[in-house]
Amino acid sequence: MKPKTGDFNRAAASALADADVQRNMRGLYDGFHMARERAAEATPNWEDLRDRARAVKAHTIEYLDHYLGMAAENVERAGGKVFFAKDADEASRYILDLAAARGVKTVIKSKSMLSEEMGLNARLEEAGVEPVETDLGEYLIQLRGETPYHIVAPALHLSKEQVADLLQEEIGGPRYERAEDLTAAAREQLRGKFFEADMGITGANFLVAETGTLVLVTNEGNGRMCTSMPKVHVAIMGMEKVVPSMEDMGMFLRLLIRSATGQRLSSYVTLVNGVRRDDDVDGPEEFHLVVVDNGRSKMLADPALREALYCLRCGACLNACPVYRKVGGHSYGWVYSGPIGAVVSPMLTSLPDAKDLPYASSLCGACREVCPVRIDIPRMLLHMRSDLAEGGPHSGSPRASLAERLTMKAWRLAVARPWMLRLANRLARLAQRPLVKDGRLRKLPPPLSAWTRHRTFPAVASRPFRDRWRSELRKSRRDG
Repeated sequence: MKPKTGDFNRAAASALADADVQRNMRGLYDGFHMARERAAEATPNWEDLRDRARAVKAHTIEYLDHYLGMAAENVERAGGKVFFAKDADEASRYILDLAAARGVKTVIKSKSMLSEEMGLNARLEEAGVEPVETDLGEYLIQLRGETPYHIVAPALHLSKEQVADLLQEEIGGPRYERAEDLTAAAREQLRGKFFEADMGITGANFLVAETGTLVLVTNEGNGRMCTSMPKVHVAIMGMEKVVPSMEDMGMFLRLLIRSATGQRLSSYVTLVNGVRRDDDVDGPEEFHLVVVDNGRSKMLADPALREALYCLRCGACLNACPVYRKVGGHSYGWVYSGPIGAVVSPMLTSLPDAKDLPYASSLCGACREVCPVRIDIPRMLLHMRSDLAEGGPHSGSPRASLAERLTMKAWRLAVARPWMLRLANRLARLAQRPLVKDGRLRKLPPPLSAWTRHRTFPAVASRPFRDRWRSELRKSRRDG
């Protein structure tokens, strides 16, 4: 699906006006976010774990070529094949060529944000191969032709009633009312696909360099079936997902799962080491690992944005973000949403096209507070804003508009000169008079109208704080 990162303002306004979306998003904070808070409180040395994990990530990204080389050697030693793809097109072509060579007609897929990033389903369909998402949330959004709404819960925006209507329309049968019946109907539909599939495609939560072990974290068991039932297993992985050791992987698992859903451990943690061996009861005859760059090198080369590659894709920053909880995932216009999406999406697509995303934040810091590896997302958003305003290396365009530059210069002059600030304050008090109602500015005229489209502001005070302070000082001296 072509990125629509330039539509943020329009899509956000649509989400804010959509009562169903607002209702379906209400449980996000009390659900995932509070579960994460409880899990963190119950985990001994939680903050120390976060510090250690950040240090390991920083080290691994610094020496990424070394660890990717080590991981590739160990995957191949276990009978697998490794392909390094410079972009999504090259990765897709490798998978399509493999499917054609093996006569693949049906592919079962476990949840993978990278697969969505690559637009892999559309490429498979164009080649005459049926892709079937087996994660329930991914299956639902595949039926709707949408991108994921949330990193962990792709169909978060859908109510039970909407799911019931969707399944009845797409697969037929009765319209179920209970969630258990809806899940059973989807499972029955997918069961046959597991037996038909010639190829399984999964993502990768981690790849352990010292052993070549692929790690998948799921709650539905579909990931395990995708890796064990088809003859060919293809894992696609962003190049940043490698970790040095099994010990590191254990630490990251605790942080990832508890940050994502608040569980101590997810229902399934699947470890894959190459192809099926003679004494294995199941497993693929072929294992292919596709390691994808697709713009990640651009972030790696920028010291100010490199730590975005530390991301574990837990979704904790989305759950904590006051902006995401109101505008939802589709407002961001691509696969990655929320605070981390506002950093990653512009870098993997185009910052000029996605210029509104770095501003889709209040900079409150909630995302940084909950990140299991302490990624400083607000700092990176400010860096990208500066890039856009000053015509930096990623902006692809001139500096900010003349009107914006003049406005900021005027503000700088005013705040640096007390007499100018007093004058500006006096003028603002006069200008606002026709607009003030009950002490609030409720509807500003263009070009400031966007500021009051969804909120109000307190009116400029009739007496500046400086004057009030001086008055109180004089009064206290008299009384003293």
